[in-house]
Amino acid sequence: MQLVSKNPATEEILATFDEISEKEVEEKIQNAHNAFLKWRETSFQKRAEKLFLLANVLRDNIDEYGALITKEMGKPITASKNVEIEKCAWVCEYYAKNGEKFLTPEVVQTDASESYVRFDPLGVLLAVMPWNFPFWQVIRFAAPALMAGNVGLVKHASNVPQSGRALHEAFEKAGFPKDVYQNLLIGSDKVEAIITNPLVKAVTLTGSEGAGSAVASIAGREIKKTVLELGGSDPFIILEDADVNAACFAGAASRLQSVGQSCIAAKRFIVVGSCFEEFLEVFKKKFESEVIGDPMDEKTTVGPVSSMRAMEEILSQVEKSVDMGAKIATGGKRYGLRGAFIEPTILYDVCPGMPAYDEEIFGPVASVIVVKNADEAVAVANSSPYGLGGSLWTKDIEKAKKMAEKIDSGAVFINGMTKSDPRLPFGGVKKSGYGRELSRHGIMEFINVKSIWIK
Repeated sequence: MQLVSKNPATEEILATFDEISEKEVEEKIQNAHNAFLKWRETSFQKRAEKLFLLANVLRDNIDEYGALITKEMGKPITASKNVEIEKCAWVCEYYAKNGEKFLTPEVVQTDASESYVRFDPLGVLLAVMPWNFPFWQVIRFAAPALMAGNVGLVKHASNVPQSGRALHEAFEKAGFPKDVYQNLLIGSDKVEAIITNPLVKAVTLTGSEGAGSAVASIAGREIKKTVLELGGSDPFIILEDADVNAACFAGAASRLQSVGQSCIAAKRFIVVGSCFEEFLEVFKKKFESEVIGDPMDEKTTVGPVSSMRAMEEILSQVEKSVDMGAKIATGGKRYGLRGAFIEPTILYDVCPGMPAYDEEIFGPVASVIVVKNADEAVAVANSSPYGLGGSLWTKDIEKAKKMAEKIDSGAVFINGMTKSDPRLPFGGVKKSGYGRELSRHGIMEFINVKSIWIK
């Protein structure tokens, strides 16, 4: 089997890679375990030094890495460089500065002469990673995991093999010991054998609901810890007293980030009826002002989706929704004759039963749903099987706080677009997965919480 890197803007094959053999995979797992036995003894200070160096490597090579992301998966170059790579450097520095504090043993008063809780690394971790943020998703796993003393095996998405290889080289340039971080050029069919290997202690996956279910079932049989960050159909609620202009600006940015291919992007715009017409008018103007085109051009704000297949699936979801009664405010079609480009699209009169209501549309398509009041807005927000994030817009902050308590999601951002931040835990509920990444909560996921009692 070959892993193919293909430019979704031009449909050009950029590179191909041969998949490594099962024997090579087994050797890499053994090498990772051997590396762990030494890395776990390395001081927090030395681990932090490597993470600071990795942050420098990322920034020093920001043009190269940004161009690689854009060519492999299509997001605009400014987002690849100034958002994704810069954020990767930030999370490295965050854990370099805070990792030791997070994992400092806790003294507990008991009937012992001395008792405390240690936080020890688990060992070899497998990370199954997606293509939509090919650097960020990996680094936000690796930075806390390695700072804690674990080691990582990364099975990256098959359509971004060059990003996977570049990340491996970045860790080498930063001076991490050999085999502490390894990139595995493999297809999904080899994941089960890795999870079942006794030297692999836990697995994290960011991806689809189906992939998460498959990985969790295998890990469950092996009684191994999992963290899953899966799909999202995030609500973006606009109440009657909201700043509509600010909401539309943030809503468009959220929906169109990474060309609409973000789990945490706003997807369902739930609008109280009294401000619907104003919202739709402003929102439409914002969508129509976006610049579609060559993602390597810094003026471009919307590039192609990840593949021709993805484009066809998204347009099919739009078409089915329209056939069922949804209306198109703007967009709704393929853009141009070459590449996987879709016009930024707004659908309204969206109702239950339509793909635009029930499913996650992983592309530049916004679904607008009208409700009568705040209570109905919360009910619609919670009607999704997903619960990753949400955004709520109103001038009444106390009311917003009470609504946020009732929204079933891993995060609610009031008067701001939902985003990930190293200082805050990130993850979902329901079919959006379980466990947390980032913050102290993220570094604690792959830790043995060990009680020590002395008398």
